[in-house]
Amino acid sequence: MTATTAGGEAYPGRVRKKAVVAAVIGNFVEWYDFTIYGYLAVVIAPLFFPAENRLVSLMATFAVFGVAFLMRPVGALFFGNIGDKIGRRSTLSAVILIASGATFLIGLLPSYETIGILAPLLLVLARLVQGFAVGGEFGGATAFMVEYAPDERRGLYGSWQFFTQATSLVAGLLIAAGLTAAVSEEALYSWAWRVPFLITLPLGLIGLYMRLRLEDTPAFRAVQEHHEIERAPLLESLRTHGKDLLKVVGLTWPLTGLVYLLIFAPTYLSEQLDVPLSLGYTAVILGTSSWAVVVLLSALLSDRVGRRKPFLLASPVLAAVTAVPVFMMLQSGSFPVITLALVIVGSVVGISSGVYAAAMCEVFPTNVRYSSLSLGYSVAVSIFGGTTPFIFTALLAATGNPLSPAFYLVVAGLAGLVAALAFPETAREPLKET
Repeated sequence: MTATTAGGEAYPGRVRKKAVVAAVIGNFVEWYDFTIYGYLAVVIAPLFFPAENRLVSLMATFAVFGVAFLMRPVGALFFGNIGDKIGRRSTLSAVILIASGATFLIGLLPSYETIGILAPLLLVLARLVQGFAVGGEFGGATAFMVEYAPDERRGLYGSWQFFTQATSLVAGLLIAAGLTAAVSEEALYSWAWRVPFLITLPLGLIGLYMRLRLEDTPAFRAVQEHHEIERAPLLESLRTHGKDLLKVVGLTWPLTGLVYLLIFAPTYLSEQLDVPLSLGYTAVILGTSSWAVVVLLSALLSDRVGRRKPFLLASPVLAAVTAVPVFMMLQSGSFPVITLALVIVGSVVGISSGVYAAAMCEVFPTNVRYSSLSLGYSVAVSIFGGTTPFIFTALLAATGNPLSPAFYLVVAGLAGLVAALAFPETAREPLKET
């Protein structure tokens, strides 16, 4: 089957499928790299931040988790600018190599007991490099898939961005759960925790190979051929699309808050509610799996009925309405009820993320798309994503109220609704070139 893409070129299905696979492999590796740290926070905390108060140790660990997000906008600025100038393929190839290399180095770090204060400092450095690289991933991978998509399937193609994020979280959880079940606690803290970090380098090299084998997107090549490459894509985006960037930030806040709730959940359940870590991992696996299913369904529907209604509008409303009930369900201590709560979270994330990638691509033109997507998404995730586990932990420590994190998600949902109300319907419009 041959279809016409945004660049006006006809591509057989196998070429478009290769483009999606190349994007999602790298995307999978980078999101797995970035989130495995969150899943193993309970183990990392005493190894790198030993303290008498367990909560203080966890807060330090999540602070380092958040530090990496400070570099994401920097990476977005750097790689986004390059991606709009020289192309998506080469930029994404550099991004995956840097990210997987930094994660591999985390797996080699000695603990605090071995080298003292140098251990957490090196951990911070590795996380900063990770954040820098991942800042260039979302915008490039999303643009790459959507620009290769047939016009009538952009929602589905873009949804693979978030489907991959969901499956990378599940993979990380399965590995974390498998380690806790397969090895003793002593082995887990001495060497086994390193394994998930070390395996990322060979996976990253596979992703690099896949990306280098493809041509750049037809949409980008069309801009090249028409001599419409911007000298300063980022500045052009800020000058002409400032309001759209703010809408992206607003829409991303509730989405990323819920995603990082899933990442935070095993620690929350274990440390606050004394739920066995293995059960916490299982519940989150099921919740994240619901995300993976719903994201594809909402994407398919959005290609038929549109993105803004009902998806972009419904998802922040659902985030705000379900936040308190979800945390009340988590308090039950019942595994089925906890699982249902996390399935609700995953489903709300799926409704939003099924349309998010395509909608964001459709609002920005090709000549500034990589820069715009990278900047808007990375700024939002840096402010509202990486800080989420730390904010949740700090709220719990300050208030002693186990429901306190829910009110943060209510505020995020309301902000997302304001952004969705201002967002245009773009599903039936052709991708903008300039």
